[in-house]
Amino acid sequence: MRFKCLVVVALLIFPVLSQAKVFKIATEYPDGNAVLNELRDAGKRIEEATEGRLQFKFYPGGVMGDAIAVRRKIRIGQLSGAYIHSTALSYDFKNAQVLNAPLLFRNFDEVDAVRAEFDQELNQGFIDNGWHTFGLIEGGFAYPMTSVQVSSMEELKQQKLWLPANDSLSEQVAKAFEMNPITLNIGDVLTALQTGAINAIVAPPVGAIVLQWYSRTGFLTDAPFMYIYGVIALSERSLKGVADQDYEVLSRELKRSSERLDELARADNVKAFNALSDLGVEIVPLTDAMRADVEQDALEAVEKLIASGEFDADIYSRIVETLNGYRSNPVQ
Repeated sequence: MRFKCLVVVALLIFPVLSQAKVFKIATEYPDGNAVLNELRDAGKRIEEATEGRLQFKFYPGGVMGDAIAVRRKIRIGQLSGAYIHSTALSYDFKNAQVLNAPLLFRNFDEVDAVRAEFDQELNQGFIDNGWHTFGLIEGGFAYPMTSVQVSSMEELKQQKLWLPANDSLSEQVAKAFEMNPITLNIGDVLTALQTGAINAIVAPPVGAIVLQWYSRTGFLTDAPFMYIYGVIALSERSLKGVADQDYEVLSRELKRSSERLDELARADNVKAFNALSDLGVEIVPLTDAMRADVEQDALEAVEKLIASGEFDADIYSRIVETLNGYRSNPVQ
């Protein structure tokens, strides 16, 4: 009788276990970071709401490799998705890079004006090209940081500038600006700064502080060179077999987390930018002449990026139109 009861219990439990689907998600953020904490919380909410049918396993700290390696592992099914930089998905959706156009924005107010008009279109673009995403997540502005003060684009071009390895957009941007950067993995940047192999980077303040790069630069040129954003992306393949009601839960919770992470990133980047002065980094404002200089160079670089197929002229033109409208009548 006891054996029969165990069999019945096992039969009742087994279907639940057999139906569990585990989503394996990679991220470069380390364990214990606020971003990863939010992702884990989302996973728990989804697991509870689906009674264990959907579960999440996270691989933090870049253990799954760089963006290229992560994308490959997603394609072969080793991973389900990632919290990843938008440009890593540009192989499938090239317009993912349009917000990364050099010197597109001057401040966060302009970012907000453009994103209010284009977030939905860009998110749908990922979906139409095989990636399920749940909203854009800000990474912030990347600024030029140098060991010597620069006062023009020509002086910046003369520096030993670091370029991330396996970053096709950065390569094209550098080429468009006629720069000859030094390509390194992120883990090698601090050593290269310490030895003088490089003396300039373009990075968000948060990253420069966390990775200690600021300690070997000393100057930040207040020109938001590039706007960075990421997405929580799941492959189409990973969602096969997920019931509609469970997907609704997953979508709702990941959208909720994307919104939270977007807000968190803005606050962190503003705080980090202000903290750099206290850490001994001199913030160098743009003169009118330098602003005109760098923005003209940026326009010429964008023309080259469009010509090389990095993103479409149509969506870039519409974004510029929105920006010009905002600049002529900014919301007070």
